[in-house]
Amino acid sequence: MKRAVLVLLVIAVYVLHQDYWNWSSTRLIGFLPAGLAYHAGYSILCAMMMYILVALAWPEHLEVEESELPQTDRGEAH
Repeated sequence: MKRAVLVLLVIAVYVLHQDYWNWSSTRLIGFLPAGLAYHAGYSILCAMMMYILVALAWPEHLEVEESELPQTDRGEAH
């Protein structure tokens, strides 16, 4: 279930990147172009999404220190 939610999150953020509805807008706060403001918010959304992905879906085996591995798994030349 967690994997499906994360995949849907990534798809939703991808769809939001296609901001074709924003091109007719000119200004947002009087001085900031709407497209620039949208992408600033989108960048914050992407950062939050990556935090969630790393927190929930990071593979545990990548966190094992090399010194904790058995001698045969270190990939050393014999």
